[in-house]
Amino acid sequence: MDIRAEAPAARFDAADRPSTHPVRATRPVGLMQPILAGIIAAFVGFAGVFTVVLQGFTAVGATPAQAASGLMAICFAQGLLSIFLSWRYRIPISIAWSTPGSVLFAATGLIQGGFPAAVGAFVLAGVLIIAAGLIKPFGRLVSSIPPVLASAMLAGILLSLCLAPAKAVGVEPALAIPVVLAWAIVGRIKRIWAVPAAVATAVALIIWTAPADGWSIDHITPDIVFVWPVFTLQGLISLAIPLFIVTMASQNLPGIAVMKANGYEPPVGPVFVGTGIVSILAAPFGGHTLNFAALTAAMCAGPDAHPDPARRWVASVSAGVFYLFLGLAATLAAALITVAPPVLIQAATGLALFGAFAGALAGAISAPAHRDAAMVTFVTAASGLSFFGVGAAFWGLIAGGAFMLLNRNRSR
Repeated sequence: MDIRAEAPAARFDAADRPSTHPVRATRPVGLMQPILAGIIAAFVGFAGVFTVVLQGFTAVGATPAQAASGLMAICFAQGLLSIFLSWRYRIPISIAWSTPGSVLFAATGLIQGGFPAAVGAFVLAGVLIIAAGLIKPFGRLVSSIPPVLASAMLAGILLSLCLAPAKAVGVEPALAIPVVLAWAIVGRIKRIWAVPAAVATAVALIIWTAPADGWSIDHITPDIVFVWPVFTLQGLISLAIPLFIVTMASQNLPGIAVMKANGYEPPVGPVFVGTGIVSILAAPFGGHTLNFAALTAAMCAGPDAHPDPARRWVASVSAGVFYLFLGLAATLAAALITVAPPVLIQAATGLALFGAFAGALAGAISAPAHRDAAMVTFVTAASGLSFFGVGAAFWGLIAGGAFMLLNRNRSR
């Protein structure tokens, strides 16, 4: 079931081309809309969690220079891979780093062998992801998500972020209200400029409120540091296997769900192989695992990126290009966000995801027969529940799927 509020569209898969499934917008829209959507998606993806990435690297023994090199490496890796895959398949395939992986690093801490052993674990996790992509039954399993549950899980993932603007207004009204007003007023005039206006207002306020010494940086771009991988049994058990599991369950599965919820059938196997290979290549420079994006994918694959689903791949390409610039200026971008009041980033992020949340929620309740299962998925995914290092999105899908299966058996 397609969740888009616009005219319904046929489902896209990797072999399809726009001419095979023509979907026309109600009025002509140029490429500026998906380009802007991609830039905003990259900004949100980077600004929202890059501090978690740096903390994770540091926890497993990286020096500041190695952590900065790792951040640059994964920015470059996900940017280039997003550009290639989106151009190759003509669908908005967004690639991101494994944020749950970084949380795992912070929880695990230093292992025997230090950061080189952690880098070896990054390589082994990439090998496991390649294997998952080459085993076709596994690829079919993770891509066979019921669309109603996919929409419900996406809505659950997005709920807390979409509440952020209201919370920000309550905490810091002097900072958050101008961002919300910019979004509302500009959106009333021209919708596609609403989110860029909000982000521009947030950046201006960051610069205005930043302390004078907050911009002190030693260099513009991070150091490029090569770390030779060291392979240890502890690295395999403590980091590589858990990193593979949380990446597949908490990142790739929701990422695939986002694509399906917006009417696309991503080439799961090739993407797994591609992310695994690029993860291995990035590891010696400090980078860790890449995967399907979820939140930024919702912005690039949803109707706000372009009314015509056949042109939304441009948004993912745009995001990839912008990630290259973020990689080149990772230290500068880090300095900007580090001095930013958190409520500004939260408000801009939530406003950028309003359209995606509305579409996902509509899709979740679109089938009355499965509405209870969808709501179980939604509330579980939104709850923040976590077991065994696996996040609420995965457990939401499991709970909703089990409820759907129970209802199906009861109806027989």
